[in-house]
Amino acid sequence: MDRSSPPAATPSAAVQAAAPRTAARPHGAVELVAIGTSSGGVEALGVLLAALPATCRAAVLVVLHLPPDRSSQLPALYAARCPLPIKEVEDKEPVSAGTVYFAAPDYHMLVEPERRFALSMDQAVHYSRPSIDVALESAALAYRSAMLGIILTGASADGAAGLAAVRQQGGLAWVQDPLQAQAATMPTAALALAGADRIGSVAELAAALATLVAAPSPI
Repeated sequence: MDRSSPPAATPSAAVQAAAPRTAARPHGAVELVAIGTSSGGVEALGVLLAALPATCRAAVLVVLHLPPDRSSQLPALYAARCPLPIKEVEDKEPVSAGTVYFAAPDYHMLVEPERRFALSMDQAVHYSRPSIDVALESAALAYRSAMLGIILTGASADGAAGLAAVRQQGGLAWVQDPLQAQAATMPTAALALAGADRIGSVAELAAALATLVAAPSPI
């Protein structure tokens, strides 16, 4: 949640102390939302993706750590709960607004400057392929201030450097409150390295996301 929220609703003092402070910044429309998570992420994503509006004007990119030898069933798992089209990303596919893209198992997912996806079998990062850092760092260069990075529950530090890159390029960074995460390592690392524009529970982040990406109603 925003740091300007009433004291009763703010994250713990320990969480706030761990996060580098940044003054509130004006921000334009978000065209890409990139979400990174691992342990506990299946449940957290269920809340976040279900909150996306059918009028979503942003593309949504999801990196969830998966075993490399297991085919992904994630698009089918969330299809009934999310009003947007959901698919596993394909190499050289253009990024389209209003679509949720899942990283494929055992491939890094990158966003090229011309806003197409690229798949890579380069070395694992933080023992993970796909890597959240790789996805966020490439997407930050393509979208700059028109991007939101979100780090949820997870058991590694993957995503911290990527979220820092998002902020360095002018994008927004949201992080799940580590005290409310099933695995606190990932959000804690992200806060320590990158800070955040918003910290909250998954439900709080989901509600804010729904408002942020909804297309304005016609007058």
